Amino acid sequence: MASAALELSPQVALRPEPFGALAYHYGNRRLSFLRSPELVALVRSLDQHPDTDAALAASGIDPTRWPSFRKALVSLLQSEVLRQRDEPTAHA
Repeated sequence: MASAALELSPQVALRPEPFGALAYHYGNRRLSFLRSPELVALVRSLDQHPDTDAALAASGIDPTRWPSFRKALVSLLQSEVLRQRDEPTAHA
């Protein structure tokens, strides 16, 4: 997971809530709960970083909490809220 380049699926809409956000996937019609504002911010920033570790490092989240955030990201990937991002090729 550390080297995974992830992004929010384009089929997912995030609705802010006091506890974090609701994520609705228009393709599979699943509703997922993002249970902290920090997780929402992390998910929104994934496409701005080369991998999940870089996104976590830039997030300001205490590194001792990273394992629980990685677990949440895996769950969101499995539920198709997140997807693997295509990396640009090295040649033009």
